[in-house]
Amino acid sequence: MATIGLSIIIPTFNEETGIALTLETLLKVTGKYGKNVEIIVSDSGNDGTSAIVSGYPVTLCRSEKGRAKQMNAGAALARHGILYFLHADTMPPENFVDEITTAVESGKKAGCFQMLFDDPHPIMELFGWFTQFPLMVCRGGDQSLFITKELFRSIGGFNKTMLVMEDIDIISRIETKTPFHILPGHVITSARKYHKNGILRLQIIFGTIHLLYALGADQESLIRYYRENIES
Repeated sequence: MATIGLSIIIPTFNEETGIALTLETLLKVTGKYGKNVEIIVSDSGNDGTSAIVSGYPVTLCRSEKGRAKQMNAGAALARHGILYFLHADTMPPENFVDEITTAVESGKKAGCFQMLFDDPHPIMELFGWFTQFPLMVCRGGDQSLFITKELFRSIGGFNKTMLVMEDIDIISRIETKTPFHILPGHVITSARKYHKNGILRLQIIFGTIHLLYALGADQESLIRYYRENIES
């Protein structure tokens, strides 16, 4: 069982339809660890998410909109030495606490899980299969992120000026300090954006955003391209 404390940080924006199930599932899995695990929800929305979160034994903080700002705000409240950033529509493997703490105890300071979608479509399964490879184009915030608090602070946390690609940016900065590790377990994430935007179409859009970022496109250009092409 985990001996190092873990702070789970969940950024939310208008997640009232699913946040209760997310918290109930996480609390059920982490209950056996007692005070060694805490859950922090960093909310920036204007729906009923905050009210729902307030009904659970978790920490709620309000933040300016933007995942980077929200995750930094949550991290600032974290009591434990390992930070675990998790999207509200993503579920980690059942033994994720032990997997992460064991990794950190063995010297791994940062990393993520592989990913599967909650859709058995062969193409969606193929997308998930690629997340086992150590290629930046295969990374994304949906895979979650664990990092020691010490390392997180030393690299300055998430870049609060970024609204797009903040997850890739922080991994790039992590890799200047220490290897980034892909753990063998799988998170399960929602395929809802693919259903709304078309499976192949959305993947092409994401690939284009990665390419534009690699070519040096600024945040304004990336955000404009994202908003013009992706329905949330």
